[in-house]
Amino acid sequence: MRVIVAAALAAALLIAPSAVSAPRLPLPTRLAHALEVPPLSAADSGAIAVDLSSGGVVFERNADTPLAPASNEKLPVTFAALRALGPGYRFPTEVLGTGGLVGTTWKGDLYLKGYGDPSLTSNGLARLAVALKRQGIVRVDGRVIGDESWFDSRRTAPGWKSAFYINECSPLSALVVDRGVYENHIAPRPAVAAAGRFRQILRKHGITTGGVVVGKAPATASVLARILSPPLSRIVEFMDSQSDNFTAEMLLKQLGAVRGAGGTSAAGAAVVLDELREGGIPLAGVHIADGSGLSLEDRLTVRTLAALLISFWNDPSMHATVWGALPVAGISGTLKNRLETAPARGVVRAKTGTTDEASALSGYVRSRYAFSVLENGSPVPYWSAHTAEDRFVTALAAASAEN
Repeated sequence: MRVIVAAALAAALLIAPSAVSAPRLPLPTRLAHALEVPPLSAADSGAIAVDLSSGGVVFERNADTPLAPASNEKLPVTFAALRALGPGYRFPTEVLGTGGLVGTTWKGDLYLKGYGDPSLTSNGLARLAVALKRQGIVRVDGRVIGDESWFDSRRTAPGWKSAFYINECSPLSALVVDRGVYENHIAPRPAVAAAGRFRQILRKHGITTGGVVVGKAPATASVLARILSPPLSRIVEFMDSQSDNFTAEMLLKQLGAVRGAGGTSAAGAAVVLDELREGGIPLAGVHIADGSGLSLEDRLTVRTLAALLISFWNDPSMHATVWGALPVAGISGTLKNRLETAPARGVVRAKTGTTDEASALSGYVRSRYAFSVLENGSPVPYWSAHTAEDRFVTALAAASAEN
């Protein structure tokens, strides 16, 4: 018995020193190994990790290479919107009238004018109907006219594949109700559908009207009722947590309409670039074509994305909104079914992105690291890309837990 115990002890002593003294690979090496997932090409990818406390770069690979960002495009749009409009900004929607009230009849037309609210629903239209009814209107002898003139008439964004129309994003318009769903289908003419839905709701509230058309309210029209959207902070939270393309495109056009040359994607993109430049974000290799990241023309670098994340982190006016908007690993949003185990679960918050050409993940690991990974291909093997991204942030999560 003593011989057996002695032998076991000797074996343990032989094994223990090598196990205890085995050096742990440096974090940059672990991060590099994490990205080595066949058949991904290192030349078509970029990655960076930054220490939030010191601002020092922990790891970088192809940090200045312009790459298609997929839905990480929503991060610069978020940045520009919060800076240019503010987290408390609300989108208005108005009912205007030409003519006047005679008894209980409105002698003239009603205009339902949209100002780009991506969250406008039938409930909002009902509030407008109640406001009209309180003014004593029970009949409109004119028409209900949908006014979408706040934006241009283009229904898609530059650089989109034709298949993205409706399948990836509802048709764009300054006047869209219920995300374009009208009588159980996506309406190709959103303003007509919105005006038609308003006419239905007016009838439910005891107000009869004439027919439905699209047009622009004259400058002489008077405002009869007005509602406001939820604050921009909540709209951004929905956009980023669910990676919602429609909201991103509407927000881009709104930036153009409010702060730029008009309600177009191009004008909105120019505002985004201006806000990035003024915010000190590096723009080398950056091209903004749309808001969602669906465009084949979009390009970002991981250095740009890292700078955005650091700016969000350090700016009190944006920090809380972005922190609450980003999906949480294994728990919420587009990361609900990824990174479901320790050490990443619950401590990684990041914006995802996946198209045929790109896969992306950018965000934070606890309050220790900001990171960004972009991978491109023709097509990109998204399963391998997700594996590499998940391994990268898991290595960061493990490192953050060590310290």
